[in-house]
Amino acid sequence: VQLQASGGGLVQAGGSLTLSCAPSGNINSITTMGWYRQAPGKQRELVATITNGGTTNYADSVKGRFIISRDNAKTTLYLQMNTLKPEDTAVYYCYGHFKVGRGPWRDDWGQGTQVTVSS
Repeated sequence: VQLQASGGGLVQAGGSLTLSCAPSGNINSITTMGWYRQAPGKQRELVATITNGGTTNYADSVKGRFIISRDNAKTTLYLQMNTLKPEDTAVYYCYGHFKVGRGPWRDDWGQGTQVTVSS
């Protein structure tokens, strides 16, 4: 089972995009989920996280512009991105800490989705 992100694309500065992330199979339990991003030549950085209780955490650079949410019944994660800036351009990865069946808890980052913001 892997996490699959979607919804990326090309958007003009000031525009909006919503990313989604869902597992490729059934997950028995999942705790913290989140979004990270990596711009060319830079390290991967935190964008936002959300616990299964709904507690959220945001990077200062996206506070007030991005909203993270999740549908626990479907183990689906979302990132609503508003007022996008060129510096938001990056590959966005969804993250989850979960277990499948009787297997061990593990972390998965998914394959990423490209977000490009033009000026």
